[in-house]
Amino acid sequence: MNAGRRGVPFVVAAPSGTGKTTVCRGVVKKDPLVEFSVSHTTRPQRDGEAEGIDYHFVTHERFQEMVREDAFLEWAEYDGRRYGTSWAAIEQPLDQGRDVLLEIEVQGAAQVRERRADARFIFLLPPSMEVLRQRLVARSTDTPERIERRLALAARELEEIRSFDYAVVNDDLASCVAEVGEILQGERGGGAAYLRRRLDPQAALARLRGG
Repeated sequence: MNAGRRGVPFVVAAPSGTGKTTVCRGVVKKDPLVEFSVSHTTRPQRDGEAEGIDYHFVTHERFQEMVREDAFLEWAEYDGRRYGTSWAAIEQPLDQGRDVLLEIEVQGAAQVRERRADARFIFLLPPSMEVLRQRLVARSTDTPERIERRLALAARELEEIRSFDYAVVNDDLASCVAEVGEILQGERGGGAAYLRRRLDPQAALARLRGG
């Protein structure tokens, strides 16, 4: 497909409710050189989700079998549910010269960092923690207690932003999709240094905290 080029894995991580799935889908729709990696999960399938499109929905037992088989590049447990990216989901497109977007949990990103030196890491931020709360409430998929746990975890996950290459705020969806797409283009075409300065993770975190 793209002779002589090996694809690049791009990790997109964010606290729950930041909109990373929607952003990743938007990027894939606009960029023919990138493919979305479909993760495995033990969480229940939500209304409107499709097997093999949004996730591979599996039982806890099947997920554990895959862990024992070393089938995952990364996996993590988040709020009692497991999520993982299989090696099979990324190796074929990378070999074909296509980039891959991995939409994963923050702790899973740390595993990818250890195992894939070629990966690039993008952290998505909400405009504010209050907006994040509003988005979680609006989803109507979690109890108030689960929302509070997600918000507490989000506050801890923000501390990991320093390990990322880029940070993008998901305030306006179209702008966020465009910026993530710009990162992909920059990494392919040699414009990454400027983008890393402009989308510096620590500066973005300071702005979120009002610094």
